[in-house]
Amino acid sequence: MPSAKRVPQLAVLALCGALGVGSLAGCETTQEKAAAQRAESERILEARDKRQAKRKQEKQHTDGARSSPKQKKGEG
Repeated sequence: MPSAKRVPQLAVLALCGALGVGSLAGCETTQEKAAAQRAESERILEARDKRQAKRKQEKQHTDGARSSPKQKKGEG
């Protein structure tokens, strides 16, 4: 059986160990959250790029129709 002086020391040691394990688990959770955030950001940026490309394509299509030669007055 541990002596009376050893009990508080063992309690402190156990507490420090528990805090150490908890902090390591916290780091892993933080890293997982960061990875999820990066994935979400990447998904958002890809969606934005697709929307911009679609707008650009639509604009080129409508600009092409506008730049076609118009009929002169009296023709047609």
